Amino acid sequence: MGVKKKKEMQVAALTICRQDLETLRSLADVEGKNLASLLLHCVQLTDGVSQIHYVKQIVPLLEKANKNGVCDPTIRSCLDILAGIYLSLSLKNPLKKVLASSLDDLPEFFLTEAAQSFTSRLQEDLDSTDLYSYRKVIDNLSSCMENFNLGRTSVSNLLKNVLHFLQKSLIEISEENRKFAGNHIVQTQLMNDLLVGIRVSMMLVQKLQDFQGIHLKISSSPIWQSMCGLLSIFTKFVSDDDLLQAVQSTSGLAVILFIKIMFHPPEKIPDLIGSLLLQSVDRTSIPEWFLTCCESLCGADVSPPALLFLCQGTLTMLDWQNGRMGPVGEALLLDTVHVLFTLSSQIKESTLEMFLSKILASWTNSAIHVLESSSPSLKNSLNGNSSIVGRLLEYVYTHWEHPLDALRHQTKIIFRNILQMHQLTVEESDSEKSDLATDRFIFELTQSLLRLEWHVKGKYLCLGCLVDYIGTEHILALAKTIPSQMLEVMGDQSLVPYASDLLETMFKNHKSRLKSQAVDSTWIDKWHETWVSPLLFILCEGNLDQKSYVIDYYLPKLLNCNPESLSYMVKILQTSADTKTGSFNTRGALGALMACLRTARAHGHLHSATDAWGTLVSSARIKQGLVHQHCQVRIDTLGLLCESNRSTEIVSTEEMRWIQFFITYNLNSQSPAVRQQICSLLRKLFCRIQESSQTLYKLEQSKGKHEPENDLTTQHPSVSLQQYKNFMSSICSSLFEALFPGSSYPTRFSALTILGSIAEVFPVPEGGVQTVYQLSHDIDFGRFQTLVECFTSTFEEVKILAFDLLMKLPKTVVQFQDSEKLQGLFQAALELSTSTKPYDCVTASYMLNLLIWQNALPSSLSAYVKTQQVACEDGDKSAAWVERNTLMVIKCLLENLEEEVSQAENSLLQAAASFPMYGRVHCITAALQKLSLNSLQLVSEWRAVVEKLLLMSYRLSAVVSPVIQSSSPEGLIPMDTDSESASRLQTILSEIQPRDSNDYFNQAKILKEHDSFDLEDLNASMPNIDTAAEIKGKEGKTCDVTAQMVLVCCWRSMKEVALLLGTLCQLLPLQSVPASPDGLLTVEQVKEIGDYFKQHLLQSRHRGAFELAYTGFVKLTEILNRCHNVSLQKLPEQWLWNVLEEIKCSNPSSKLCTTRRSAGIPFYIQALLASEPKKGKMDLLKITMKELISLAGPTDDSPSTVPQVHALNILRALYRDTRLGGNVIPYIADGAKAAILGFTSPVWAVRNSSTLLFSTLITRIFGVKRGKDELSKKNRCGHSPFYRSREMAARALVPFVMTDEIPDTIRTLLARLPDCTDQCFRQNHIHGTLLQVFHLLQAFSDSKYRMNAYFQQELADVAVCTKAKLWLAKRQNPCLVTRAVYIDILFLLTRCLDKPAKGAQPVLEHLGFWEEVRRIISGSELITGFPYTFTVPGLPQYLQSLTKLAIAAVWAVAAQAGEQTRDVPISFSQLLESSFPEVRLLTLEALLERFSAAAASEPRERGLPLLLWNMGGTFLMLAMKENHPECFCEILKILHCMDTSEWLPQTERCIHLTPKEFLLWIMDIASNERSETQSVALRLASRVVAHCMQAHEETRDSVVPELKQWVQLVVSSCGDHLPTESRLAAAEVLTSTTPFFLTNPHPILGLQDTLALWRCVFTLLQSEEQAVRDAATETVTTAMSQENTCQSTEFAFCQLDASITLDLALAVLCDLLQQWDQLATGLPVLLGWLLGEGDDLVVCAESAHQVEDDYLFEKAEVNFWAETLIFVRYLYKHLFLLLSKSSWCPLSPETLRHLQRTASERCHLLSQLFRELPPTAEFLKTVEFTRLRVQEERTLAGLRLLAFLEGREGDDTLVLRASDSPAEANQLTLPRTETAY
Repeated sequence: MGVKKKKEMQVAALTICRQDLETLRSLADVEGKNLASLLLHCVQLTDGVSQIHYVKQIVPLLEKANKNGVCDPTIRSCLDILAGIYLSLSLKNPLKKVLASSLDDLPEFFLTEAAQSFTSRLQEDLDSTDLYSYRKVIDNLSSCMENFNLGRTSVSNLLKNVLHFLQKSLIEISEENRKFAGNHIVQTQLMNDLLVGIRVSMMLVQKLQDFQGIHLKISSSPIWQSMCGLLSIFTKFVSDDDLLQAVQSTSGLAVILFIKIMFHPPEKIPDLIGSLLLQSVDRTSIPEWFLTCCESLCGADVSPPALLFLCQGTLTMLDWQNGRMGPVGEALLLDTVHVLFTLSSQIKESTLEMFLSKILASWTNSAIHVLESSSPSLKNSLNGNSSIVGRLLEYVYTHWEHPLDALRHQTKIIFRNILQMHQLTVEESDSEKSDLATDRFIFELTQSLLRLEWHVKGKYLCLGCLVDYIGTEHILALAKTIPSQMLEVMGDQSLVPYASDLLETMFKNHKSRLKSQAVDSTWIDKWHETWVSPLLFILCEGNLDQKSYVIDYYLPKLLNCNPESLSYMVKILQTSADTKTGSFNTRGALGALMACLRTARAHGHLHSATDAWGTLVSSARIKQGLVHQHCQVRIDTLGLLCESNRSTEIVSTEEMRWIQFFITYNLNSQSPAVRQQICSLLRKLFCRIQESSQTLYKLEQSKGKHEPENDLTTQHPSVSLQQYKNFMSSICSSLFEALFPGSSYPTRFSALTILGSIAEVFPVPEGGVQTVYQLSHDIDFGRFQTLVECFTSTFEEVKILAFDLLMKLPKTVVQFQDSEKLQGLFQAALELSTSTKPYDCVTASYMLNLLIWQNALPSSLSAYVKTQQVACEDGDKSAAWVERNTLMVIKCLLENLEEEVSQAENSLLQAAASFPMYGRVHCITAALQKLSLNSLQLVSEWRAVVEKLLLMSYRLSAVVSPVIQSSSPEGLIPMDTDSESASRLQTILSEIQPRDSNDYFNQAKILKEHDSFDLEDLNASMPNIDTAAEIKGKEGKTCDVTAQMVLVCCWRSMKEVALLLGTLCQLLPLQSVPASPDGLLTVEQVKEIGDYFKQHLLQSRHRGAFELAYTGFVKLTEILNRCHNVSLQKLPEQWLWNVLEEIKCSNPSSKLCTTRRSAGIPFYIQALLASEPKKGKMDLLKITMKELISLAGPTDDSPSTVPQVHALNILRALYRDTRLGGNVIPYIADGAKAAILGFTSPVWAVRNSSTLLFSTLITRIFGVKRGKDELSKKNRCGHSPFYRSREMAARALVPFVMTDEIPDTIRTLLARLPDCTDQCFRQNHIHGTLLQVFHLLQAFSDSKYRMNAYFQQELADVAVCTKAKLWLAKRQNPCLVTRAVYIDILFLLTRCLDKPAKGAQPVLEHLGFWEEVRRIISGSELITGFPYTFTVPGLPQYLQSLTKLAIAAVWAVAAQAGEQTRDVPISFSQLLESSFPEVRLLTLEALLERFSAAAASEPRERGLPLLLWNMGGTFLMLAMKENHPECFCEILKILHCMDTSEWLPQTERCIHLTPKEFLLWIMDIASNERSETQSVALRLASRVVAHCMQAHEETRDSVVPELKQWVQLVVSSCGDHLPTESRLAAAEVLTSTTPFFLTNPHPILGLQDTLALWRCVFTLLQSEEQAVRDAATETVTTAMSQENTCQSTEFAFCQLDASITLDLALAVLCDLLQQWDQLATGLPVLLGWLLGEGDDLVVCAESAHQVEDDYLFEKAEVNFWAETLIFVRYLYKHLFLLLSKSSWCPLSPETLRHLQRTASERCHLLSQLFRELPPTAEFLKTVEFTRLRVQEERTLAGLRLLAFLEGREGDDTLVLRASDSPAEANQLTLPRTETAY
């Protein structure tokens, strides 16, 4: 929304030759008033815009001269010069059109002279023989015929010569195009010239009347001969597949046009063209000239593309209006569409498919024109029931989900035209559109579309067309719930645009129909019911994606259609906002309300913010929305404040307060998408502030009494501007405070992004522009240092944001004033660039880039630049400094790198342990990327540096490549501890030895076990290293050199070298000729780089190495394809042929990698092909694909399968490459064939590669896999002897059967099953068939037919069929596996048919189905016992299936018999007493489901069947004897769900334990069992404790001693190291016991235990896991909602985010301490939390140091949520407020002195630890430094509070302000915002 300057028009100035200039000078008069003087002034100007003014004066001047009646020689000469000027101007120059317009307005008297001049000048152009000037002449011909009468006259005068020129130019250009085959740049230009030439030829014959004259009737005339020649050329072009398809297509148009002009009589033209299209030309009946010109089109072998383009020409160039061609035209129309149908089955190339779809759409348009006055026979041929319309619909159905958007759009046009065609064929031609709804064709078409699944995208397009023809009401009559159905599918992102567009079409149409038919305003209620009510349901109840898409796509369209609906929606949502509050996964009514208001304001449906804040939503609702638990509610509320349709709407003070409040609690968002939205919305707000401030400045400067533009404020503009400034300053303070030590990655990302937006939106003012705020004014050195320290983040995004922000600030702000500081940072950067931690070198690169922008670098670097003064004297001073500094830094890094490579050549182990070289290369690359390399001043020095960089890159690569190119790079290290391992290693070394040039791999080093490696300490100057037997790190500490360290050093070095070389190719200017001074990179160097990439891509084995080499190689190939140097331009093609030949030859000496999916070979070919120009013919891709597909197929004559494996792997990479797009689609079928044939190969490598290729092809065809159960294998496997194959085949069958065909298919499959009397059958066949039945039945039960009568009837029929094969579920079937599957089918049927239809008997009971089920269960092993052991195949599966069916039967009997349960086939007690845990577990799970449902209902017994009453004792006894862990866990869950008062009193009778003993027993389990059982036991123990607390006093007092153990149990369940389930259980327990222990006005526990529970809440609120934080938030919400706490905050009963909940929880706790009168006892505990008691600083420092030594390649400590200092700040704030309210010191002097002593000791220890760190510890020892900073902040906060208490004790009131505190403690001051309560 920034202010944009209007783009100035750029016009190239006209010029004339020297001879014409001299002529004008000689003709110009002294007074300067004649035409020559005017033109002379004009051509002497250098500004084209000014020249336009002079050109427009020509006609008025000549009108005055016309009065004399004589055309003097001066005017004649000037007209001649004007003609030359016109023809010299480029086609797109505005001067050309202005001049043409002026010349057309010449007085009649001068037109003849002007025409002669133009004719003469144009003839000169036509005589040109320079092929590369032909385009200029062709463009002039085009402009002369384009709305320019004088030009058209000139062309007509030269018609013979023009036609000859066009013929000559097209022939010569096409020949030139052939000569440059392979040169894509030149060929593209030449073919574009051909295209323009063809178009001009067509324009010529269309716009000039001469072609209707006698010229064409004389076959010997030159014009006729030229026309024949042009027709021959077009005929040749249309069949030439080497040309661009645009050229072919236009040639097809030209062929038909010329036939139309040249052929006589016109009545026979349709027959002639029809015979061409049908390839049935009768050569005896056509003229000789036609046969000569179009002979290639008269045969039977015309190519499909040529036929296609001829069809296009037929439809475009012939006159189809009003049936002017008569019956022969109608016949041609039908012939054309039949040809197109034939072509649609032949054409596979995507671009030709696109042409075909457009031509088909064009055919339907032509058909509509013809039908308007056609014969009855044509109407019969084109009505809705005709075969042609049927095939058109088939085309639409098969192409409406084509990958190309444009093709899908054409299917929509075709479908709409089909409807119009059918309407025209209806006999009652004057019928209204609404009558179409009753038409049989339209009715059946509508129903067929509605029956389709909603995932079919074409359904939406076609229904939208139908709505336009028959109206929405007719569709609603057939499918009333269609709005709800479409809103449901809007959870799928791919369907959202289609569904929203159709919905918009429908509700707009519906509104207009209702409004036109209504007599009052009641129609709106019906419209709201249809379209708004489903929307509100989705907004409140839908899933996240669904709601997001509905809000983004549907809601704005609905409000735009009917803005009055907003008040209707708000009214409904306001009433339900208090009850539907939402949660972490649901928005609730409040979220829906905010979304509606945000959308309304953004689209201008709220005239100002007053509309929202005043009448629609309260301030309290806004604040609740800003900190709501659901992230999208927060975003929508922020969007409501930030977004406005008016960019200059003033931001109110209330909005500013809310924004500040939002920023306080929302920077630490865990979702990247949410963070991006927050930053984007705030940027919009800042743009509003900036733009509205400009309006306020104008109002202020006007000094009038005008009111401000915004109604919201009536105050003076200067007041609003000051408020803006204060607000922005406050925002920036909050953001910088968020960059505190230990702040999380999300916080830093958000703060830096927002600060960057502020720097961009409020730029440094230039000229007279005023800006309301400048970020640089609020940045001091401390904040500058904070930004620099952000470079130490382990996340590169933070480094990037910090660096970019620093670069946006004025240079004076980012300068280091201290030279020692500058030197220290530089040394730290150099040290980090050789760190063994890869992320350290990234930090170093940003530090160096920052230092490069300093005016002065350390003096130690001055020797690296020879010509320091030259750079500063010439050009821009700032740019010169940057170039000089960059050169110095790169030279320094390069010198150090040279030394390190030299040492690495002696010992790569030493380099890996002490100075991995990749960091230096990374820093060099980063420095180059920040420099503009096209405008360098120190060119000679840069050339030398580039040459050294290239040589050093190759040298470094040679050192590390043996490891990367070995067959097993991941485990390679030339050392081991025993001879056996060393001998194995020697095999690897011998393999790679030929490629090694140093002694690194000469032999494996065998070491004694007590030996270790040691190297001398390496300092910054990198002295020569004394090779010894031990390797030491940088600090002289011995470390083991692992294979991982060597590999990381090598592959990262290769990666950085590849990126450096790619960057050099991409950024450095190329020398045009070898010795030219204009470039830094020579042609030979580019070729060397290409050879380097080729070698490493084709030979590297490590994926990390060749993937990054690919990235660099792509940069090179992109440059080569755009290069004008022919030798470089042809390199990619040469490399491609070479590698293909190497792949084909399969030479044993080849170094190509045949394992690891061909390693880098696919990447190499991918890079070569992907860089080919997409607008060309893609010849390289086509040839390569054909070659690879031939290699990928099985061959009998080839002795090796290596080429086949390579081909399969390369094809896989090419099909996956999205950059190749639709160009690989034509080869998918052949690729699939090669993959499937590869499955049959006896070689594993071929089968493996084929499988991977097939998987890629399936993804390419069907899209990315979205479901877990998608399988693509066909059902050729149903009777497979392999169990898994049968299972997969059954699942794969489902997508191939239409939903409405499933019942018939199931019945057919069931009929194939054997009867019990059959003697011979195979269980594999039975199993496969039953699996297919099961999965089909499951799919049918999940379909949209679930609840209708059709579904019930079909399933009833299936149930009848299953009864005929029930023997398969009984003991007559000896196979337990097939018995289990049949029982699963029966269970599925019971689940689907268990509910009776209205007023009817249950289906299953009616069929006697339950009786059969009871027989099966009664005769099963569940009743008779199991004679099997677990060795019987299928027993566990059978047990599970049988148990599920038995449970279903029990529930069915219970539901029918009510209290009479004697007919139950088996009781739950029998199932629970089973010896098989599978049976018990399933039974317990079923019971748990019922008990859980009953627990949610009130009273509990309402949802519980009678047979489950009074089962508490049963479960108690089961719990005591159950030894299966999962069953035991389920029993505890059931007890937890049951009413505790029902079973707890029974413990003594049933299990001989008192309630107290039971509590101890369950707490013992919670202390010792595994996590899930422990969590359930903790919940159950807490339920018992809560019950005891609610019981009478005696019972409560009896368990009080055990409460301390329970508290310890809860505390021990909250640790961050514990599983999530344990912490979730702890949070749930705390929530359920909050009223008893956390907020009880009369605490039951001691204060220490109560505070321990509160500390658990704070710990859980700071958990890294979202689910745990959300659960802990529920605890705080419950605590704030109690009677004694609900007044302490304004957010009681609200769903809040954990960030503010932490703040509010501390507020509630401090309030409770006052209520309990426990401030004196509780304050030391809270001060201990503040100081971090329990953290041993020395131990922490040592452990951090140890971690750094042990894990050289691990990332540093990162945090994504928990921020210690946030908790400290909130605690400090609330303690300070608490103490401020108290009039006395709550601590005793002894306690106060003890706390002060403790804090002082910690402060002293911190000072000592800080002194032990190096000078730049924030960069070199980041982890230790950050931990000490956090402890320092905590200690300072404690000291300040203690100082405040000490002042209160001495009756000397101390007001604690930021100005009274030490400078180091300023970060603890809070921003001036509203407190959280």
